[in-house]
Amino acid sequence: MQAVREKIEYENPLLSLKIWQVTRNDSGSVDWHYHPECELLLVQRGRLDIDLSEETYSIEDGDVVILGNSQLHRDRSSSGVLEYIVLQFDLHTFFDQSTIPYLQYFNETKVPLSAMNYVFRENEQARNEAADCIRHIHQEASRKESGYELAVNMLIKKLLLILIRNDSRGLLADQDRVERIRLKPVLDYVEEKLDNRIAVEDASRLANMSYYYFVKFFKKIMGLSFTEYVNFRKIKRAEQLLLTRDMSVTEVGDQIGMANMAHFYKMFKRFNGCSPKEFQRKMLAWGRG
Repeated sequence: MQAVREKIEYENPLLSLKIWQVTRNDSGSVDWHYHPECELLLVQRGRLDIDLSEETYSIEDGDVVILGNSQLHRDRSSSGVLEYIVLQFDLHTFFDQSTIPYLQYFNETKVPLSAMNYVFRENEQARNEAADCIRHIHQEASRKESGYELAVNMLIKKLLLILIRNDSRGLLADQDRVERIRLKPVLDYVEEKLDNRIAVEDASRLANMSYYYFVKFFKKIMGLSFTEYVNFRKIKRAEQLLLTRDMSVTEVGDQIGMANMAHFYKMFKRFNGCSPKEFQRKMLAWGRG
């Protein structure tokens, strides 16, 4: 089984998502692939089979399936008309300072997000609410009326809330609930110190853990290392500054505690696929359009 890493091209750089409708009239399949974004599929008409490495989901009109980030999968359809909506989005970018603790619910350290499909199978109301969210996101992204980015952002969060509120088996909440509480002071500390150098040693002391235990503990709970998390939050702050302040790239780097421009550019390109200046130009051009 040879898999392809799919690169998702976001139409709107302000939104880390892609959504579109697929129509098929003949049987066929999409090759095995994966991508960092999580994915939801909503069948509008017909039947679709989704193969994972160890199980297959068969969904029909009104059914919804969720797949976790980098989860290997392929889609198959039999003969007949098939219409379905595909929604792919980067979970990380839809969490801000007030909601970041809930990101840990979706870090998939214990169970893949696909395990949450029991919610859609067993709970008709949750399934219908999720399907409505996906349809509305598709409508908003298609029409692009003023403020549609806000609408999409709220609908994505509603989808996540549907999963949290209807997780009767506690799969999300059981992902190290007590341990998450221990990290809250550290997460708050990171947000307060984004404009400075943030050392692992300081964070480990704040969590009352040894350096080596903290490093392993943070990666286990958050799904990414402490350094990766700090860089992610700093770059998110840099994006805000580039779009809302009259500051040079150098000044932005200084503002987020990344005075080393080579490091700043490297981290920015890692999370955005382009340089800070290219990001600013692309985003502002989109806004004018």
